[in-house]
Amino acid sequence: MNPTRFGNVMAAVAFLFWGAMPLYYQFLPNAAMDELLALRIAASVPFLLLILQCRKAEAPNWKSLMADKRSFLFAGLASVMMCISWSAFTWAMTNDRVLDASLGFFINPLLVIALGVVAFNEKLSLGQKAAVFFGTLGLGYQIWQYGEVPVAAMLMAVFFALYGWCKRYVKYDAITSLLVEAIVLFPIAAGYMAYKMATGTSVAVSGDMSTLLLYLGAAPVTLLPLFFFSEAVKYAKMSMVGLMQYIEPSLQFVLAVALFGEAFDSVKTVSFGLIWLGLAITIIEGLIKIRPSSNTPTASGH
Repeated sequence: MNPTRFGNVMAAVAFLFWGAMPLYYQFLPNAAMDELLALRIAASVPFLLLILQCRKAEAPNWKSLMADKRSFLFAGLASVMMCISWSAFTWAMTNDRVLDASLGFFINPLLVIALGVVAFNEKLSLGQKAAVFFGTLGLGYQIWQYGEVPVAAMLMAVFFALYGWCKRYVKYDAITSLLVEAIVLFPIAAGYMAYKMATGTSVAVSGDMSTLLLYLGAAPVTLLPLFFFSEAVKYAKMSMVGLMQYIEPSLQFVLAVALFGEAFDSVKTVSFGLIWLGLAITIIEGLIKIRPSSNTPTASGH
């Protein structure tokens, strides 16, 4: 498969997984955010080591990993960026604010596209420019009507865009990169949970076994799409990754309105409608570009 096409497929799979994630977090209403984050980080290390074992891959050579100082630095920075974005996302998931999460990930592609242009000198097509224009218009309309900036949505968008930017400079393979990200923060997460358990204030540990398993399950549930995303950003253009991310908030939007019964007023109708209009233009543009190339005969006449 062409590397760019492979990156696009990986991005699509990642965003489909993320879009369906509200289904998992509905089992953790009003979760203790500090413990959910700490347990996710702590449980990620053994889970990733198990994946390496199942793939019969050699354990990472930490001396060589740390010798690549640039990759190690950006992997550590990526870990911090993801923690902030993921905390805001999970708060929305566990507090009946799935529409806020959807909005946050509608904002993020605009930032990713801008980052691709500014940091990587990527050129936008006419359809991509339309997506940025209508997306910005839709977001601006909602902020103007409600008279407030959606803080959780903005935190998710800004720090996830920065996470993707950091990952561009990490040369490790996807699993190793995620493992380094987890290990960087593992001492802090494990120490914090040890403190909560020693003082008897842990919500996750003091509950029943099913609750604890749900907290621990946040690790594999969130790492799976991150694996695909890590592969995507290595091969796909940042602008294309940004546009494909509309898959995620669109799916979350459907779940919020159709399944979870969240309110969808006229302001959101206009705002989301403008964003979807931009997305539709890019899809049509892409189909027009693909069709001529697919009908072009090969040199052998087939």
